[in-house]
Order: sequence, then structure tokens, then C-alpha cells
Amino acid sequence: MLRYLPLILKSSMRNRRRSVLTVASIAVSLCLLTVLMAMYHALFYGGEQTPAQALRLITHSRVGLATAMPYSFLGKIRQVPGVKDAMLWQWFGGSYKDARDQKNFFARFAVEPDRLFNIYPELEMPADQKATFEHLRTASIASDTIANKFGWKVGDKITIVGDIFPVTLEFTLAGIYHSSTSVEAFFFNKDYMRESLPVTSPMRDIASSFEVQAETAADVPRVQKAIDQMFDNSPQPTKTESERAFQLSFVAFLGNLKLFLMAICGAVTFTILLVSANTISMSVRERVREVGVLKTLGFTPSAILGLLMGESAVIALIGGILGMCGAALLCSAVRHAPTGMIALRTLVISPTIALMTVLIALTIGIVSSLVPATSASRTSILDSLRYSG
Repeated sequence: MLRYLPLILKSSMRNRRRSVLTVASIAVSLCLLTVLMAMYHALFYGGEQTPAQALRLITHSRVGLATAMPYSFLGKIRQVPGVKDAMLWQWFGGSYKDARDQKNFFARFAVEPDRLFNIYPELEMPADQKATFEHLRTASIASDTIANKFGWKVGDKITIVGDIFPVTLEFTLAGIYHSSTSVEAFFFNKDYMRESLPVTSPMRDIASSFEVQAETAADVPRVQKAIDQMFDNSPQPTKTESERAFQLSFVAFLGNLKLFLMAICGAVTFTILLVSANTISMSVRERVREVGVLKTLGFTPSAILGLLMGESAVIALIGGILGMCGAALLCSAVRHAPTGMIALRTLVISPTIALMTVLIALTIGIVSSLVPATSASRTSILDSLRYSG
């Protein structure tokens, strides 16, 4: 069939308008399909965890993320065998500048500065900035992504107006960190927040969650079970889970996302198949007399079948490659979105997904042309030449 390749390439663009429109429809559909496959992989298979991520657990209320736990739980968690370190992880919320502008949103957490870099060793920052953050009560740090977004520099004053916590806090930006695991947040000292609240406020001694670091990977399941068993009979039972499972808990709010993504992928594939099959059928009907001429010149039915299916495969492959390139651009945009979902920060078109896209495109081209190409290759010379369209 390779000797017929120039003829296949030339014939595939004989009706340029129809071929371009077909390629465009396949490209758009496969772009969507590839992005959905990448999302499915990123959400449910996620990619390799770093050693630090593999040791991290998050303990939060079993009732729900909005339910606070007593701060006193932290001391008990640190005493669990297998726990290397643990710290408070308090979502602050609040607003920066105009709360109505979504561009001003970024994650804000109260933490324990002296423990943050032990539990998150991937946060890279100069030693002098770390020291300032640990010793200055009003100090804060931000990821380089957030700092670049707002034009912040070390030493800038940043004011956050609380909503969950009824206080207005003014911070000094002590450092800007870089994270290899896309930890993009604004961190500040939990003692500063606590001291800013009224002495009688019950919010002084609560925590939304605790970050726990296990000694070894083998300790993780044992620590996870021990923490939850310790608080089973307390008024605030806990749920301890891996960092990735915690991130996916937000996805669960959308329902059965696995089934949803698979259903859309199936529908998109079926739609592409129908579009391609219709186009190939039209092309074959227009070329019945040409098929008769080819047979007269000595082309065998199998050669004609290969020519027609090859044309369809070329059109589908071009659409698949263009769709894959478009999907790569969309995935890059999602990864770099400032308010993107953390679980989608690993959204990439992996070699496996790229290969699947090419195979799907090739399959669509072959399957959609199989019936009309087979019918044309079996038509006799007389019937072909007699055909008037």
C-alpha cells in the first residue's frame, strides 16, 4: 500500500472544502475528547507523588469541611506513634481589595511557621526570608505565582479583611516561595490571627484541619487509622486521608464524575464516527465511475478498498493531530489558571493519551469508511461505468 501513498494523499484533498470542514470537525471533537481523557487521568490517577506528598495526611472533621475541630486535637495527634510532625491548617478566607472581583481571590491559610517547611519541604525560599517568617508575628509568605499576579515584592504591606473570622489583618510580605508541587497559597502565623480575635471568641481555639506528616510511607495507613480511632467517640469525629484523596473530595461535590466523563467521551466518539462516515459515504458515491476506471486499469478490489480507507484514515489522522495540539494548549491554560482546581495542576497530554488520541482517530477513519469502501470495491466494472450518480 505504500506505493499508493501519494495517490491517497492527493485524493484525500480532492474536494478541499469538504475535506477541510471534515478535518476541522474531527479536530474540535478530538480536542474535547483528549482534554476529557487528560482530566480523567489527572483527577483519578494523578501522576507520581513526591516523597513528601506520600507522607502527608490531612485530618478534618468527618461531618464536613465546614465543621471546625478543637485546637486541642493537635497535641493528641502529635503523640500518635508514627507521626513525625503535625500542624494546624486553618482556612482564613477573607477578601483582598475588592471582594467582588474574582481576580483578587487566592488561598489564605493560618499555619505554624516553624513547622510549615518541615511538612512541606518542597517550598523553596531563601533562608533569611524563612527566618523572618518564623520570628515576625505579622509576617506572611506567598507563592511566586500569586506574588507575580499582584506585583508583590518582599516587604510589601498586605491587608486582608476577614469574613469567617471577624478581624482585619495587616501583613508584611516576608518571603516569596516556589513550589515544585504547585502549592499556591498565602501563609501567615496562626498566633497573629488568634491574638487579633477577642479573648472571649470561641474561634480562637478551633481548626479546620490538621496537616500530618508520617515517619515513613509504611506508617501512613497505620497513622491514618490510629488518628480516626482516637476521636471516634468524641463530639467531633475525624477523617484522616491522603493529600490526593482530600483534593478529590472537592471533585466529589460534582457527583459521579467518572461516569460523567466516560459518558461524554462515548458521545463525542460516536458523533465523530457519524460525521466521518457521512463524509466518506458522500465521497465514495461521487467516485463510483472512477472506481470502474481504476478496475479497468488493473486495480484489484483490495487495492481500491485500501485506497478509499487510506483517504479516510489520512483525513482523520490530520484532524486527530490538530485536535491533540489544541488540547495541549487548553491543558496548559488550565494548569496556569490562577484559580484552577489543585487536582488539575497535573493536567498534561501524556504520551499514553497522545497515542490513544492517534489510535482513536485512526480507528474512526477506518471504521467510518469500511462499509462504503467495501461496497465500492465489490461493484463490478460494468455497474460502475454505468453509474450516473
